[in-house]
Amino acid sequence: MTQRVTMQFNGEDLILETGRMAKQADGAVFAQYAGSAVIATVCTSATAEEDLDYVPLTVDYNEKYYAAGKIPGGFIKREGRPKDKEILVSRLIDRPMRPLFDKRFGRDIQVVPTTVSADMVNPPDILAIVASSAAVHISDIPFNGPIAGVRICALDDRLIVNPTYEEIDKSRLEIVVAGTKEGITMVEGGAKEVDEDLMIAALEKAHQVIIQLCELQDKLRQLVGKPKLPLQDSPNVLQNKDAIRSAAYGRMETACFVKGKHERGDAIRAVKDDLAAQYADQLADDKQMKLFNALFEEMEYEILRSSILNKGVRVDGRGTEDIRTITCEVGVLPRTHGSALFTRGETQALAVTTLGTVFDEQIFDDIEGDKREHFILHYNFPPFSVGEVGRMGTGRREIGHGNLARRSLEAMVPSKDEFPYTIRVVSEILESNGSSSMASVCGGTLSMLHAGVPMKKPVAG
Repeated sequence: MTQRVTMQFNGEDLILETGRMAKQADGAVFAQYAGSAVIATVCTSATAEEDLDYVPLTVDYNEKYYAAGKIPGGFIKREGRPKDKEILVSRLIDRPMRPLFDKRFGRDIQVVPTTVSADMVNPPDILAIVASSAAVHISDIPFNGPIAGVRICALDDRLIVNPTYEEIDKSRLEIVVAGTKEGITMVEGGAKEVDEDLMIAALEKAHQVIIQLCELQDKLRQLVGKPKLPLQDSPNVLQNKDAIRSAAYGRMETACFVKGKHERGDAIRAVKDDLAAQYADQLADDKQMKLFNALFEEMEYEILRSSILNKGVRVDGRGTEDIRTITCEVGVLPRTHGSALFTRGETQALAVTTLGTVFDEQIFDDIEGDKREHFILHYNFPPFSVGEVGRMGTGRREIGHGNLARRSLEAMVPSKDEFPYTIRVVSEILESNGSSSMASVCGGTLSMLHAGVPMKKPVAG
């Protein structure tokens, strides 16, 4: 039986409906706002795996060209691999939801929000966040939600909830905020040098709306919600846990504060290897070894958290307000238009700027309509940057971090009228020990200035 709940935004109804479409999914919600609509589904695997130390969640947001009355361009007339925008929206949905699933559930979870109608006025990404949460909330999957997402824009002196594309283009602040009724769990966006008071007001306004959207999902669950599946409490217990913890804890307190990322890792490994050798017979069992490793992760987390909260000392000995040693070099590559090497502690970014013509602009063909960008930023995170072996390529992380750095810089990049060149910045992460996206911002600023780009102001992060 079809059930629906509604609430009003800006004179339009937001509708959440279930029971008419995708009925074989564990949870399915058809969400509509004005002329934009999203179908969000969630399914889970039939069997659970014990003692998982992560949540096996996948979010695959996708947009159909037919939603906007378009046919894909080029020779292939079928939607292909995910576009950058679809990956970024998938991350927007994943981040606020993932911490609210319980690892003890132990099953694969796949959330698939699909934009099936787009009015070219109201962005469907916020609708996808709400629909995805609602689909999980009414399903039988344990979930400590619901969550909701809201976009807030500052236009003149007004804060606008879920603005149109036109209002976003004119705004000086645009943020997406997600959270539960209890608080905010994610903020992402950009601004043109707004003050803290405006940002705080935007966050407060967003949370008021988030509460309303969560209550709307609660109403839908009251109508059609399925009983939640049980969590898998592990029958496995680490033998000799107290003895291992007692023997290792003091040594771990020393090892966790050894200077240098790799040296620290070696020191922690030495403690683990020593204890593992002492309990070799016990740890021959794979389940016991998994619990042994989990105990050491738990101790490391506890030691570092306690040190920061109680002593104000971080893992490398710095206080909570101390920054790592910074070095900046420009002109490190002889034949590029602009180059810079930015190093902060054990994080290092080689940023390279290339200038091109209007024919080098990034062209986007999606349901929002064709558009061009004259400022491009690409972020690369090869496995050698953390001393590991792995596959090369562009994944969701690279796209997400690159977008974060691009949004940080774009407000200070001159317009095409002021500087009629296409600007491409590539950030090659050569070393990483945290905050590589912000190293890309700093390196990107230096390399653009070295290339002669008349930035309005330098940007750092």
